[in-house]
This record gives sequence, C-alpha cells and structure tokens, in this order.
Amino acid sequence: MARAVFAFAALLLALLGTDPAAAQSRGRPGDFDLWVLSLSWSPSWCEATGNARGDAQCARPFSFVVHGLWPQYHRGWPADCDTRAEPPTREQIRDILDLMPSPGLVAHEWRKHGTCSGLSGEAYLRIIRKLAEKIRIPDDFKDLPRPRMVSTREVEAAFLAVNKGLDPDEISVQCDARRLQEVRICLKKDLSAFVDCGETERRSCRLDRLYMPAVRGGAN
Repeated sequence: MARAVFAFAALLLALLGTDPAAAQSRGRPGDFDLWVLSLSWSPSWCEATGNARGDAQCARPFSFVVHGLWPQYHRGWPADCDTRAEPPTREQIRDILDLMPSPGLVAHEWRKHGTCSGLSGEAYLRIIRKLAEKIRIPDDFKDLPRPRMVSTREVEAAFLAVNKGLDPDEISVQCDARRLQEVRICLKKDLSAFVDCGETERRSCRLDRLYMPAVRGGAN
C-alpha cells in the first residue's frame, strides 16, 4: 500500500530505539499508537487568529502548512512529555520554516508533541520534512487566488486522488464554524503505511459547505 512511499520507516525505528509493542505506560516518550500529521490551511488561521496578532506568517502566500506531527493513542494523546532528548536548535527551527512558518509554532509543537515522540528535536523535524515531501497537496489547493466554497468530501477526495494508498478512514477534515481549518492524515507508528484515524476521524467536520479564504499575494 503506502509502504514504498514511506521507505524511511526503518530509520525511524532505529531513532526510536524501541519496539512499538513493548511500550507499557502512557505519557512516556515513544509510547504511543499512531501519528497524526496535521496540515493547516494558513489563510483560515490568519483570518481567524493571525491577522489580529500581526503574525508574519499572514503576510506571506502560504496555502497548506504543517501544523504539527502528533503522537496519538487510539483514544486521546500524550502531551508535554518529560524527555531528556535534545530540543531542536535555532538553526534547525529556521530550516523548517518553509513548512512550519513560525519559530513560535515549531517550538510549541516540539514542547507539546515532539517531546512525546521518543526522538530528538533534530530527528523529529527531519521526519516532518520527510512526510511533507511524500504526502502530496492537491494542485487545486496549492494556490487559491480567490475565496472558494468546498465540501468536506471534495477536500477529502482531492487528497485521496493524489496520495496512493490513502483511504477515507485515514484522513480527517477539520473546520471551525464556517472555515476549512485542517486536513489530518494518520500513519502507523513505524510510518510504513497510512492507518485508520479512529477517534480523530470521528471528530471530523460535519458541515456541508466550507469556506476557504484565498491565499495571499500569489502562488505559494
């Protein structure tokens, strides 16, 4: 299925240094069941939050950006784990800003989620980049010069069409009261394939129509 797409799974297992089946307690670094890659529609975040804060992200033509990579349990998730792993350096944070366009976001995601991954900050950001390179954004959503109304099914179908092996129960579309917020894609802990999102999918958007604000300033 997606095993060929995620050929770097063996690298991740070596970095984790643990057998996924051996984890026994909750809340320890490396003790989780699956990953969720969260892709945020940047114009929606800017319209709802970033503009009022004068965030630099909102002055740039971002479309989908990486919100985070989250270790998850089948029910719930660990957060703010106590780890001895080295956090990402300023240089490593700077190098990921094309995908996660705010140093504050990168630092927050490391503290809340990366510390639970069982990885160093460097390895955690490396995995994010690998996934961002492998998971394709549909062409229609790479640039949006004008606002658009879409359905949840339309967004989901577009991602399924360009990501071989991705099934409907392995993706979750998120919204606020009217806007598309995020697309979340679920992967096995060893990153060898996509996996059923379970609880994450049950929290998907239930709106029939979603508003997508336009990308600012041209193509991303």
